[in-house]
Amino acid sequence: MDCSVAQCLEVVGEWWSMLVVRDAFLGVTRFDDFQCRLGVSRNILNERLNTLVDAGVLVRVPYSERPPRHDYRLTDKGRDLWPVLTAMRQWGDRHAAPSGPPLLVTHRSCGAVTEAVMVCSSCGESLGARDVVAATGPGHMPGALVSNPV
Repeated sequence: MDCSVAQCLEVVGEWWSMLVVRDAFLGVTRFDDFQCRLGVSRNILNERLNTLVDAGVLVRVPYSERPPRHDYRLTDKGRDLWPVLTAMRQWGDRHAAPSGPPLLVTHRSCGAVTEAVMVCSSCGESLGARDVVAATGPGHMPGALVSNPV
């Protein structure tokens, strides 16, 4: 499908995949630690890790030869999912966490609990759905996407 959202979902759209990525951002690197934290079956976790490695989101780094064992570490491509994961977390904090956010994010530089906000890369103004207009880009295939304002 000629849609960047669909292409992203092809890699990380499965339930366990983004939870693996979330835990990788939280410093989890070992299969058994992912499995313990997530409570996912070993075969499902193995499939998700393989998919994320094949897609270049994670890389396997050997830490033991006998028995063969690997750490799973985020690549640059994987770290580029941080804004996606952050947006999902913030949405969940607002709309699905009646007792408040289960995780607070603190900005290292100033020490304040913070939220990520979208801003225009050109002028720095904040961006919402009604502040942008969609138009076809260089990778557009005619007839594939409807170009309407949000």
